[in-house]
Amino acid sequence: MAVFQFPQQTNYYKGKVRDVYSIGSNTLVMIASNRISAFDVILPSPIPYKGQVLTQIAAYMLEATKHICPNWLQTTPAPNVSIGKRCEPFKIEMVVRGNLTGHAWRTYNAGGRKLCGVTMPKGMKENDFFATPIITPSTKASEGHDEDISKDDIIAGGLASATDWAVLEKYALELFDFGKMLAAKQGLILVDTKYEFGKIGDTIYLMDEIHTPDSSRYFYADGFEEKQAAGEKQKQLSKEFVREWLIANNFMGKEGQTVPFMSEEWINTISKRYIELYETIIGKPFIPQTFSNDATYNAIVAALG
Repeated sequence: MAVFQFPQQTNYYKGKVRDVYSIGSNTLVMIASNRISAFDVILPSPIPYKGQVLTQIAAYMLEATKHICPNWLQTTPAPNVSIGKRCEPFKIEMVVRGNLTGHAWRTYNAGGRKLCGVTMPKGMKENDFFATPIITPSTKASEGHDEDISKDDIIAGGLASATDWAVLEKYALELFDFGKMLAAKQGLILVDTKYEFGKIGDTIYLMDEIHTPDSSRYFYADGFEEKQAAGEKQKQLSKEFVREWLIANNFMGKEGQTVPFMSEEWINTISKRYIELYETIIGKPFIPQTFSNDATYNAIVAALG
């Protein structure tokens, strides 16, 4: 993906998946690439249409949740481009979990019963619902691995004040509850997700993407209880299947490990899974769009005015 230089650009940051441009002091341009990361490592092969899927799901969800909290997004001038307000980010991710899955399950299965200061009940099986959703925050690392952190350590470390934490917690749980409702309408279960927030003055804004396959995990509701009773794996729409493939091929992002070869067939399979989630959660056909670098640049400049 090309690196642009926009009028009044003040900064450029290349993340694992997104390229972020600061325009003046108040505006961000976020371009979602087709890069894919897992275990905090960028995998070598891009995934067709992934950037468009992430951008369009996030735009849909941000519009749908404006009644819960303000968010950063102002416009999406190209298939994989978002433009919005520049916030001062909290350096934490608000991870909300409705089920014992993924990292929480790996911790639980290894004998741990506490995650980020939250006690997980005894006697649970993989993918069981928690009685109520739990928040298991992580630090937002600029490089390397994000790390689990508790609410008490967040407040003690000055990553958020007690007052701000109360707002973050309220927003995160309300967003998750609304996301579960939207998912249920489409025959899905929103299993877990992460939210990122920032501030402009004293106002807290929802930032980045929400309820996408990069930030969330979905199960199909149909057959969920039967699979749980039989101890079978749940059918899911998320990036977890990529992580599972990597683990099966002896890669978890640890030193000395090599990313396994990604065949063209496997790359296309990942792309189809991303598109499947778009069509399932949005309830509309996905329309692939391809913008050239010049067309993307011109669309962004026009939107910036």
